[in-house]
Amino acid sequence: MGGAYLEATGIQVRFGAFIALDGLDLSVGRGELVTLLGPSGCGKTTLLRVIAGFQRQNAGQVTVGGRSLDGVPPEGRNFGMVFQSYAVFPHLTVAANVGYGLVARGARRAEIARRVQAALARVQLAALGGRYPDALSGGQKQRVGLARAMVIEPDLLLMDEPLSNLDALLRIEMRSEIRMMQRELGITTIYVTHDQEEALAISDRIAVMRDGKLLQVARPEEVFEAPSHAFVADFIGGCTWFDATLARGADGDTVAMVEGPRFTIAPGADRPAGAVRLALRNEDWHLCAAGGSLPMLEGIVAVRAYMGHRTRLHVRLASGAMLDADVPSEAGLPAEGAMVRLAFNPARARLFTREDEGGDGWRIA
Repeated sequence: MGGAYLEATGIQVRFGAFIALDGLDLSVGRGELVTLLGPSGCGKTTLLRVIAGFQRQNAGQVTVGGRSLDGVPPEGRNFGMVFQSYAVFPHLTVAANVGYGLVARGARRAEIARRVQAALARVQLAALGGRYPDALSGGQKQRVGLARAMVIEPDLLLMDEPLSNLDALLRIEMRSEIRMMQRELGITTIYVTHDQEEALAISDRIAVMRDGKLLQVARPEEVFEAPSHAFVADFIGGCTWFDATLARGADGDTVAMVEGPRFTIAPGADRPAGAVRLALRNEDWHLCAAGGSLPMLEGIVAVRAYMGHRTRLHVRLASGAMLDADVPSEAGLPAEGAMVRLAFNPARARLFTREDEGGDGWRIA
């Protein structure tokens, strides 16, 4: 992927008193697919619009390949765009839709025909060039949009929630196709989504956003397994949270859950003692018998939800708090109303301490 190809530095966008982007920095390597992930209103689409040139920033700079984009209009940036709403022209055929950008650039007719046919073949629509959009399914319309964005051989591909209007099975199919085409063509891509599973499946790196800031930019495995911030841990993969205290020790640090067991973990050189929050993912729990060596909690199964290979147990603890545990779907699972014991490996516990500066809340301990 090489070094940084796209660089957004110190980007700030204000709408009156509201700060949509707060001094944000992002670097993307050539050929890399980076996903902007976060809840609605976090600023991910605003950042995409700044990169595309549709939104002027109040401060900061965007460069691509070392070239500043200050003052460059959207049509002068040679970027491909794929939108949530398909954005196909209903009065043009599929081929004409795909070739629209080439016509606007003054390409020769033979060149347009060749590149359009190649693009349609790439998105598996080679036989549908003469059809009109009203004769296409939603997935086919999105493929038209994808072909139109790629046929111009863009310097950058920008995708804004491109799969959110598709049904679940088609979303999975399309995200695989997008990833394969992006890798094949080597197009540097910024992909916006609020879907955590989609981001994990498709990205080289994920940029998790909240309130106009980037909280963590890392590979999917790192974002999931080593979240830098409590918000990241909770947003990517469900967690149950517990209040606890941490005591430092030469042979290990002791964690005492406020309403639960005590256990020891490997010492952390930069881990401060005191109040912590402890996160355990749904899949970190397993059913156990009394007397085991691992830390354990007891509760009553309030709801049992079958999800195929896994079953989610919604367990009410003695404190009244709810715990979600995903366990293998196998014979003998406890019924609703049954008492269960759930254990976890202390190494799977993620600890977060209060961050006093910046108001960002809890950071990894």
